[in-house]
Amino acid sequence: MKQFDEILHKAALWRKNNKSVALATVVSTWGSSPRPVGSQMAISENLDIHGSVSGGCIEGSVISAAQEIMKTGVPKLLKYGVSNTEAWEVGLTCGGKVEVFVEKIGDND
Repeated sequence: MKQFDEILHKAALWRKNNKSVALATVVSTWGSSPRPVGSQMAISENLDIHGSVSGGCIEGSVISAAQEIMKTGVPKLLKYGVSNTEAWEVGLTCGGKVEVFVEKIGDND
């Protein structure tokens, strides 16, 4: 549980410095998955990153989505799996499925 506390603490520090922050959380997995449900990654508007949702294989895609979500404030459920063309493009070839919920946390207004 300590790792999750560290991720949220880091996100809170970024927010305290008036940075936009998105939080990505693994909400569902099936089959072989790089990270378990509950794994998190915080992303700042400056692309500071803390934590992991996949051990690297889909994180570039999650970070790109987080950038848009920080701008719009609209959360999104990202789905990756072996039948998903994008999953192969981002490197998720482990044979499983992963769903990651990405949301903006806090408000800069």
